[in-house]
Parts: sequence; structure tokens; C-alpha cells
Amino acid sequence: MKLTLVPTPIGNLEDITLRAIRLLKECDYILAEDTRETKKLLAHFSIDKHVQSYHLNNEHAVLKNTVERIQQSNHVVLVSDAGTPAISDPGFLLVRACLKENIEVECLPGPTAFVPALVVSGLPCETFTFCGFLPHKKGRETKIKKIAADENTSVLYESPHRLLKTLDQLIQFCGPDRTGSVSREISKKFEETARGTLAELKDHFTKQEPRGEFVLVISGQRD
Repeated sequence: MKLTLVPTPIGNLEDITLRAIRLLKECDYILAEDTRETKKLLAHFSIDKHVQSYHLNNEHAVLKNTVERIQQSNHVVLVSDAGTPAISDPGFLLVRACLKENIEVECLPGPTAFVPALVVSGLPCETFTFCGFLPHKKGRETKIKKIAADENTSVLYESPHRLLKTLDQLIQFCGPDRTGSVSREISKKFEETARGTLAELKDHFTKQEPRGEFVLVISGQRD
């Protein structure tokens, strides 16, 4: 019995690996964050496989039964909508539960949005802090203050309708002259990376309506 986390393309379907395609074909069934999106991916690669829903809204409720099903199977694959499962997507709880039951767990290397955004930012990346999505309310200001004080480069995800608010708060606690980059639609047709001070980035996305999924990279605090 085995659970494999399989990264799926975040944009260009050519980013999928040959190994990922093989395992999607060979596994007993697939756990998917959004069965509709996963079925589109499977259809593109002519894969006919049963897909079962496993997402943030049901993972606590179905966790026990899911682990029991994996125990009764030879090989099960977990995918998210795009990117690597458990990185700001469902997966952590299942991995922990499987390890507790001595179920083998592996994760394939593959697409994840923050790595290319960090690399092309031009900011130091030998050490960095990955913050995922900021809390919407409780703990949000505390998290941003930690980013402001961090000497390492910080990386976080943001949605288009919260981007300007986040840039405003980063300017408030990091200062308008702190440098950073904002990447959007990575590996897609309209991929873009804007670089500059936080003030310049806010100005850019005030003039250009934020669209797509965003990765923010913020330089570390320096004395």
C-alpha cells in the first residue's frame, strides 16, 4: 500500500513529467482537490481512471475512511488543482495520517508556483521563508510584521482581489523602499513578473488591474 503525491501543471500542460503520467495511469484511483479539473487533465493525456474528491472542505470528515481505503489498495495518487499537493493545498493531514499507519508515502518532484517566482525575482534565494497564503483576518498583521523583520527573502501567495491590500500592508510595515517582485500566471500565456520597490509594485498594479494567481517575493530586512 502506497500514497504518491503527484504535482500537476500550474499552467502549461507540457510541464507534467513522464513519470507523473505513468503513475496516473497505473494507480488504483486518484484523490483530487477538484474532480472536474483533474478529469480535464486526465482526458488530455487519455487516462481513464476513477477520481475521488478530497479537498479542504471535506478532508477532516473523510480522512479516516480515506486512509482505510488506501490500506485496502495497492497504490493511490493524490493531486491538487495545480502544483504540488500539500503546498498551500490539501495533503498534509493525509500524509501525516498515512505515516502514522505505516503507509508508504512518496512525492514526485514537479511544478510549484513559488520556486520559479523566487528564482526570477533577482532576490537572494540561498535561504528564504515560504509563507503560503496570509491569514485573511486573525493573525494577518502579526504575519506581515514577521515578514518585515525577517532577514531572509520571503515568498507568499496572494489572490487578485487581495493583492493591493497586501502591498499596502507590506509598505506599512516594511517601508515603501523595500524591494520585491510580483509574478502572476506562471507557466501560462500571460505570465508576467514585475520588479521594484513595494511602492512601485503597488503603483503598477493600481494602474493594471490584478488578474490571475500571484506570488509575491519580498527582500529581507537589512540594518
